[in-house]
Amino acid sequence: MSWGTELWDQFDNLEKHTQWGIDVLEKYIKFVKERTEIELSYAKQLRNLSKKYQPKKNSKEEEEYRYTSTKAFLATLNEMNDYAGQHEVISENMTSLITGELTRYVQELKQERKSHFHDGRKAQQHIETCWKQLEASKRRFERDCKEADRAQQYFEKMDADINVTKADVEKARQQAQLRHQMAEDSKAEYCSTLQKFNSEQHDHYYTHIPNIFQKIQEMEERRIVRIGESMKTFADVDRQVIPIIGKCLDEITKAAESIDHKNDSQMVIEAFKSGFEPPGDVDFEDFTQPMKRTVSESSLSNSRGDGKSEPKFGGKSKGKLWPFIKKNKGAGPEDFSNLPPEQRRKKLQQKVDELNRDIQKEMDQRDALTKMKDVYIKNPQMGDPASVDHRLAELGQNIEKLRLEVQKFEGWLAEVEGRLPMRTEQARRQSGLYEAQNTSAVNSCAQDRESPDGSYTEEQSQETEMKVPATDFDDEFDDEEPLPTIGTCKALYTFEGQNEGTISVAEGEMLYVIEEDKGDGWTRIRRNEDEEGYVPTSYVEVYLDKNAKGAMTYI
Repeated sequence: MSWGTELWDQFDNLEKHTQWGIDVLEKYIKFVKERTEIELSYAKQLRNLSKKYQPKKNSKEEEEYRYTSTKAFLATLNEMNDYAGQHEVISENMTSLITGELTRYVQELKQERKSHFHDGRKAQQHIETCWKQLEASKRRFERDCKEADRAQQYFEKMDADINVTKADVEKARQQAQLRHQMAEDSKAEYCSTLQKFNSEQHDHYYTHIPNIFQKIQEMEERRIVRIGESMKTFADVDRQVIPIIGKCLDEITKAAESIDHKNDSQMVIEAFKSGFEPPGDVDFEDFTQPMKRTVSESSLSNSRGDGKSEPKFGGKSKGKLWPFIKKNKGAGPEDFSNLPPEQRRKKLQQKVDELNRDIQKEMDQRDALTKMKDVYIKNPQMGDPASVDHRLAELGQNIEKLRLEVQKFEGWLAEVEGRLPMRTEQARRQSGLYEAQNTSAVNSCAQDRESPDGSYTEEQSQETEMKVPATDFDDEFDDEEPLPTIGTCKALYTFEGQNEGTISVAEGEMLYVIEEDKGDGWTRIRRNEDEEGYVPTSYVEVYLDKNAKGAMTYI
């Protein structure tokens, strides 16, 4: 089954067919390109979708992701981001393995096809030239034969005419012989040309054209094989990422199975538990004895015998649950006395932990400066030891202030834990740390506490009986605002921040200044929302904003 023998006379149709084959290949390339664009678009949309539902950093929404169900949702978002990455891999592999390779192959195929058909046209032109030579030789032989016949007839006529001279007869005879000789020569040339043409024609149709058409056939078959291989690659590229996509889906399933409804329910209790006891029975008020009638002491009034507070659930409006506390959207009391007992305990514990972290941070900075002073003392050429004394003194004062703050909040914490009706094991362990505190200090903290309406109350005043649910006040306590930016700075040298409170910078890096040098040789900077710390002032070039207090530029 060879095109050279079966399609020897279909040169034009083969030319059209091979061009159609190239068009099919280019159409397939375009199809794959559009598929890669769809994959990239899909991946981008998946990434945007995952980003859209990610919790915002340092926001109340981020706190909601402590539940197992929301953690599972966050894991799903992260897996979808990885899922999108696999579609980007599909696009990249199809671009490199299919569209890129086929585009180069199409260019080579066009050149090869052009060369084969050029050879075919050249062979066709050669056989046509041979045919024209044969036709010309044949016509010349025919013409010479006719001329020889006419010359013979004229000679015979002259020879039969008695009135013609002998010289004229001789001349006619010679002319006839000449024409006969020319006819013989034309015959010999025609025979030679005919043999040559037959040989050329045989080679053309049985050698040259079959060889050319065979090459065209092989070229076309390679094209067909190549597009088949590309289609297989098209499927393989998808198949290669299926295991990874499967892992993403497995992780989503695993995250879903990790949801613990009991744990989430317990976390809701911990988040919103007020610490109040449910109200008791309402006493009967006897209106038949108006002269002796007194205000009944129901569950909505203070139980003065045990000193415990009870919530007020009567009344027409929610705002009357805690009538002595005015709802304020600004900052609440320092001791969080406007919160229910359990929520107040949690806030106080968080404040104590925060202060302890601040103390540790200040102590780490003091230790770092102490080490630096020792280095300056041993190597005076590196710096003046006295230059850090002011900062060391300032750090000592800060630590002392923070310790006093811790004692104050620990006193309030011990107070509220002592008044909670039921304490968890963890709360008992924590409260045990404060039982050794000076009782007078605790009492003074309780007595000095100012209520939100501006009055000072005793431990068992009526103010302590009325509390509102924690849900009314959750949005009133936000995290501490970060220090504002007062300028920018450029790192002149690389600094490795090895100690707590310092931050590493690279030479040439641009950062934000949030606290300028106060004479201790250190500048406080910030890289982003989560990274801030101190660097030596001599290591940076600072550009303070003009509107900032004490704005100046120094190196």
